[in-house]
Amino acid sequence: MKYYEEVQDQDDKRPCAGLRADLKACLLATDCVRLHRKTPRECLLTNDPSIPQECYALRTTFFECKRSLLDTRQRFRGRKGY
Repeated sequence: MKYYEEVQDQDDKRPCAGLRADLKACLLATDCVRLHRKTPRECLLTNDPSIPQECYALRTTFFECKRSLLDTRQRFRGRKGY
């Protein structure tokens, strides 16, 4: 995982970009993607055993971050994962 508070010059300025990059890096490092040549989406949907639990946790956290963008209470609490 990367700590994005220290890095100020990110190219991706979208919300939840740090989580997206972490999830992408985690999935691209798995055997399912590298050896079996499947897409990361296919690997997640088939629950491939080569995917570590860290990637599933990142997927859940990314989902929560994206969902918090639609939450009207966000203006009081702030975005999750940012």
